[in-house]
Amino acid sequence: MIKKVLEGKTALITGANRGIGKAIAIKFASQGADIAFSDLVYNEESMSLEQELKSYGVNAKGYKSDASSFLQSEELINQVTADFPTIDILVNNAGITRDNLLLRMSESDWDMVINVNLKSVFNLTKAIQKVMIKQRFGSIINMSSVVGVEGNSGQSNYAASKAGIIGFTKSMAQELGSRNIRCNAIAPGFIETEMTARIPQDFRDKWIQDIPMKRPGTTDDVANLALFLASDLSSYITGQAITVCGGLHT
Repeated sequence: MIKKVLEGKTALITGANRGIGKAIAIKFASQGADIAFSDLVYNEESMSLEQELKSYGVNAKGYKSDASSFLQSEELINQVTADFPTIDILVNNAGITRDNLLLRMSESDWDMVINVNLKSVFNLTKAIQKVMIKQRFGSIINMSSVVGVEGNSGQSNYAASKAGIIGFTKSMAQELGSRNIRCNAIAPGFIETEMTARIPQDFRDKWIQDIPMKRPGTTDDVANLALFLASDLSSYITGQAITVCGGLHT
């Protein structure tokens, strides 16, 4: 029997109840990883995902945790390390949008996006590094965006948070590389999720026209890259921000 590429490893994925986070959790479980996942709520979606992940023959557990909270992030790491033998992979996926032109953007919408998207990455990475340093192994994957690379009108808060993730990722790769801990970022483009489904159709059509591959991406497109970065197949790759965007330039 061919060994699955994540067999014997444990992954923690934030914001995993739906969308890209859910797709990554399922992909990792299908490749043998035990899965701990968190979201702002623990509900029927969480319980359903737990059962789906366990159907792959792995251990899985969902947690209610606010990734933008420093204290709750520390508590989450403590809970997961009590329930699982280790944490080999961290996927910082929690994120929101509050789009508006800067002229109309409220301070609260700016702060909320920065806290959920960027501060959460600081919170979880800081909390987990002592675990990974002790075991002298780890792969941290941070979810950025092509908007963090290119910018986008009406998304200055989102773009700033996602650009900050790239700078943070490159810094952590330098800080943690000597401990055999890798840190990379994924920058998705226009991916079909519940979030992008709310975009008006005329704007969606224009965006797709600007994509050289002439289609939106799928959550599986992102999950496949996350699988590569989580596995030993990428053991000499760190400090990178890799776009999954069909060639899109905003």
